[in-house]
Amino acid sequence: MPRESKKSKVARVTEFCHRMDALYGDEPSALDWRTPFELVIAVLLSAQTTDVAVNAVTPELFGRWPDAASMATAEPAEVAQVIHRLGFFNSKSQHCVACAQMIVAEFGGEVPHTMEELVRLPGVGRKTANIVLNKAFGIVEGIAVDTHVFRIAQRMGLTTAKTPLEAEKDLLAVIPQELWGGVNSQWIRFGRATCTARLAKCDECPCDDLCPKRPVRHGAGQTKRRARGRKA
Repeated sequence: MPRESKKSKVARVTEFCHRMDALYGDEPSALDWRTPFELVIAVLLSAQTTDVAVNAVTPELFGRWPDAASMATAEPAEVAQVIHRLGFFNSKSQHCVACAQMIVAEFGGEVPHTMEELVRLPGVGRKTANIVLNKAFGIVEGIAVDTHVFRIAQRMGLTTAKTPLEAEKDLLAVIPQELWGGVNSQWIRFGRATCTARLAKCDECPCDDLCPKRPVRHGAGQTKRRARGRKA
């Protein structure tokens, strides 16, 4: 099979993004938040945990410590008690307090709004920073690559990267910049509904014609060919 040209890949992923936008539009955050600080903490807590689980603990968390100034004075053990239902709650509680302390000490209590400053915060990586910049400040500097975006990018033949960070570089190279903003939230919805981790629903996929791995993934192509054979 010949190697796909960059021009072809750009055209294919551009059409994919347009279809995702038609399906999901301006998708709101699945995490509950009111301020940039709450968003930083909520996204930090969401690592390897569902958004539903995070939303279940943040009302009490932000009720007790609503801003960086108040959380900076908390004991990590106190925070851990509130978020103990989440995975890795001990390390996350330490990151919450340390993150709040840095925001107070170095940024006057306000969440910074540059990539360089955000990734300095404890527990905040590039994925979290991209989400905060996009959702809280309307700044689009990149694409937040979580497990769903990573999986779809690999299946769509947009990256062969081994890590989300490397995958982001590949996506930024082929997706037009004006489409970056919707990728994370829209592809997450698509990954949960159709291009799922265990068994992609290829026969229901509205982007089946754009996916180069469709005929071989999970035996779906064989299923369709057998179905056509029976009709004949």
